[in-house]
Amino acid sequence: MEKKELTNKERLAIPPQKMPEQGPKERIGNVNEVPYGFTEEMAVAEAERCLQCKNAPCIKGCPVEVNIPVFIKFIAERKFREAVAVIKETNVLPAVCGRVCPQEEQCQKPCTVGKSLKSVDKAVQIGKLERFVADWEMNQAGSESPSIKPSTGKKIAVIGCGPAGITVAADCRRAGHEVTIFEALHKPGGVLAYGIPEFRLPKKIVGREVDNLVSMGVELRTNMVIGKIYTIEELMAEGYEAVFVGTGAGLPMFLNIPGENLNGVYSANEYLTRANLMQAYSFPNTDTPIARASNVAVFGGGNVAMDSARTALRLGAKNVYLVYRRSHEEMPARKEEIHHAEEEGVQMNLLQNPVRFIGDDKGWVKAVECLRMELGEPDDSGRRRPVPIKGSEFTIDVDVCIVAIGNASNPLIPHTTPDIQTNKWGNIIADPETLKTTKKGVFAGGDIVLGAATVILAMGQGRKAAQAINEYLATGAW
Repeated sequence: MEKKELTNKERLAIPPQKMPEQGPKERIGNVNEVPYGFTEEMAVAEAERCLQCKNAPCIKGCPVEVNIPVFIKFIAERKFREAVAVIKETNVLPAVCGRVCPQEEQCQKPCTVGKSLKSVDKAVQIGKLERFVADWEMNQAGSESPSIKPSTGKKIAVIGCGPAGITVAADCRRAGHEVTIFEALHKPGGVLAYGIPEFRLPKKIVGREVDNLVSMGVELRTNMVIGKIYTIEELMAEGYEAVFVGTGAGLPMFLNIPGENLNGVYSANEYLTRANLMQAYSFPNTDTPIARASNVAVFGGGNVAMDSARTALRLGAKNVYLVYRRSHEEMPARKEEIHHAEEEGVQMNLLQNPVRFIGDDKGWVKAVECLRMELGEPDDSGRRRPVPIKGSEFTIDVDVCIVAIGNASNPLIPHTTPDIQTNKWGNIIADPETLKTTKKGVFAGGDIVLGAATVILAMGQGRKAAQAINEYLATGAW
């Protein structure tokens, strides 16, 4: 018997499905993923909440323009393979994006269901549905690789195996070009491998997505620092007719306050790379150590700060203080990440700012001095500017400090390729539509162009760049 079509009123009456997850006390004792994912019944129920709007505002909110209503309709009909196929027409990393994209600020923000119920928290949970079908596909035997057009004989070099590079490699390989990815680190994935913790993005999922690229015929070369081992000019001399630069924003920013060179003061890049990419949480079973501490201070209010604080808890810290100079409302981190951090016991020291680190006689950090802040008028970011309160200094006893206030663009390729222009922040200048740089045959995208951004925004740039590269190799027009 055919299932009765639900009315819009009936769809709006279906409550958002709550994804099951590990409890806070249990999960800080392991590095396993926190949410378990939807069951099939949950996914179908959540998909049935979609109104199938004709204007589909959710698509406009997606940087890679996934056909969201269509893939959700397939889930409601239990046609999961068809749902994955729709997503993969424009998104080669659905299992990743379903976990780490800020859907509440992108596809879910304009959702008609959320607007009808007057809360983005009640919008259709597009990201969780994307994760469900991507995970479903991973558990099926014989998943199909994308079709590849006949060989063009053209060679493309992709520098960096992060979200932008992976997207460019997949789309250009589909067009029949020979693609080689050059990755500086010993494992592929870029920020997906070194920056995002296992409990948020299991590395087996990143590995699976990279394996899909290799199965398509993309060559992957790790431990290849372009700008040192080869320059872009040398790659082009070896026959690469187009080059995509996706080296990211891997240069950590620091506070530039006294004592920042003390032992025990980490950049978030180093701390998370040791913990994530090099599995320092398993030392001495792994080769890479990391400082174990009882009292840890993390400076910043974004997702990287939350990841650092939550990692410190899993490494055994008794007290983790997240020191942020604005209030809770101004935090740029995803609400879900803030919620998980607070559940796990991260202590939010808000409206506070560090002014100096204090060390012991052996050169190790032992305390940080902070100032209390109050909020003034909005600054260029639209958030209220933090203003120091004179005479409000106080200290926090710490063993380890982690600076998570942002990253600058990787300078290596611009420094070794003088005809690629950069802006005052060191980001490569690229045309916003074609991602062409000032050097013929060289394209760039992701964080090296945008500054530190999101996975899906980097992928959106990768799609544009791939389209432009394919056109350039077909016509030769620059």
